[in-house]
Order: sequence, then structure tokens, then C-alpha cells
Amino acid sequence: MTQTSAMQAPSVLPAEPWWRVGFMWLVVGGLGVVVAGSFALLVTAIRTADTVLPQAAMRVVAPHAPDSPALQARNHAATPKP
Repeated sequence: MTQTSAMQAPSVLPAEPWWRVGFMWLVVGGLGVVVAGSFALLVTAIRTADTVLPQAAMRVVAPHAPDSPALQARNHAATPKP
């Protein structure tokens, strides 16, 4: 064996183009689905936004009841334990 044959680099296979690597499409495809879904959700949220009721309409729809269950629960949660 000669000195030059022992120092040769091992044979390297030619690299595949990036678009032919299946795992790359799995990663990029997953991220692409998430981004596309986010934009679809944004469009849906903008198109079907709820309208804000004026204060006068709110008083008619839900008059203030001091002993409503929601207020009782809030006051109960805010009271300190003895």
C-alpha cells in the first residue's frame, strides 16, 4: 500500500436535491399546514365578528341583578377564608 492510496478520501455519494428528500417535505408540509390553518382561522374570525351592543341595549337584555349566580360566585371566591 502506498502513502497516497491510504490518504484518499472515502467515496461520497452525490447529494440529492432538497426537493427530493421526503423528510424535508414532512417538516415543511407540517409547518405549511399550521400557517395555512392560522390564516383560515384569522379570515373566519374577521368575517364573522360579533357586533358590540350599545350600553342601552345591554341594560334591556341583561338588567343588573345584585344576586345573580355570577356575582354570588365572584363574591364567594373573593372572600378570605376564616
